Amino acid sequence: MTTTKNTRTLVQTALLLALITVLSITPLGYIPIGAIRATTIHIPVIIGAILMGPKIGAILGGYFGLTSLLVNTFTPTPTSFVFTPFYSIGDIGGNFWSLVICFVPRILIGVVAGYLFRWISKVDRTQIGACIVSGLAGSMVNTILVMGGIYLLFGESYAAAKQVDITALFSIIMSVITVNGVMEAIVATILATAISKPLLKYLGVNSPAKK
Repeated sequence: MTTTKNTRTLVQTALLLALITVLSITPLGYIPIGAIRATTIHIPVIIGAILMGPKIGAILGGYFGLTSLLVNTFTPTPTSFVFTPFYSIGDIGGNFWSLVICFVPRILIGVVAGYLFRWISKVDRTQIGACIVSGLAGSMVNTILVMGGIYLLFGESYAAAKQVDITALFSIIMSVITVNGVMEAIVATILATAISKPLLKYLGVNSPAKK
């Protein structure tokens, strides 16, 4: 049984990694909105965390971060330096903190979604509420930590790249969180729940994964 379960986990993880790869190299994964890119790649990370637990969710999130690093390095926008230390625009460039912003929030998508699903499923036997909360929280963790990290670590450089006054940056960051972030969260919640719930039943996952 353990061997079968491990094989199933390996196959599911590989499929989700492949999906993340496809999304990262097509317009479906990074959708340009002005000088930023809205993403849908967090959705397979959340689904993986729901199906297989926070450890696998963290691995998928780390791979999401890697795709973000590569995309922002090789197909940059004016603000890509906040995600990669290998890109600069004029005197403005990325550094070590770019890697923190690129990877840490994405890893935490899987960690937060996986643990929330595990905990809420203990009282929500239908697992629908657990899927909803996990999808919503996983998505918002990504948005809040990425945009918050940009504000705290690259505030002046980010404002300069966007050609806005530094005093207006906080309002811009909050606008991204409340508009783009909420839209991403709604889409992630709907899709993660719609996809994960039947898969949980089909795979016979009656309680949260302990991976």
